[in-house]
Amino acid sequence: MGTRGTEIVGMDVKELLELLNRAYCDEWLAYYQYWLGAKIVKGPMKDAVLAELEQHATEELNHALLLTNRIIQLGGTPITTPEDWYKWTNCGYDAPNDPYVKTILAQNIKGEQCAITTYQKLLKTTQTTDPVTYNIVLQILEQEVEHEEDLQALQEDLELMLQRA
Repeated sequence: MGTRGTEIVGMDVKELLELLNRAYCDEWLAYYQYWLGAKIVKGPMKDAVLAELEQHATEELNHALLLTNRIIQLGGTPITTPEDWYKWTNCGYDAPNDPYVKTILAQNIKGEQCAITTYQKLLKTTQTTDPVTYNIVLQILEQEVEHEEDLQALQEDLELMLQRA
């Protein structure tokens, strides 16, 4: 932990660490939801959806890495057990029990919309108090918005395809 790096945070560092750990748990659960969904997805446009889910899984894992690094920089410890991810999560986890593409897309769109809300709040919280965290959160938020857009585009394409069938 860098002393001066922590001193520049203009808010309660413990509160910030809690917010970051909650987002960190969301990212691990999102990673697993995407990763597993990519493995089991079935139905029309399966290959396009699978490719998107795999890409998003990789990006969610990278978000967890960014958050881990920031938590450690601030002198905290990331949540260490998957069981605790459920206790700390903002967005929960939708198990991909129904592998149909339409269901998988809807579940992941819901997750992205929750992530956007979570990161928007974190952005507002850190905007004037912690420029380092703010920049990390902004980077993640940009990708979460892109994820929602990608998934909704696939959902629209699927709906058009099913209407014409």
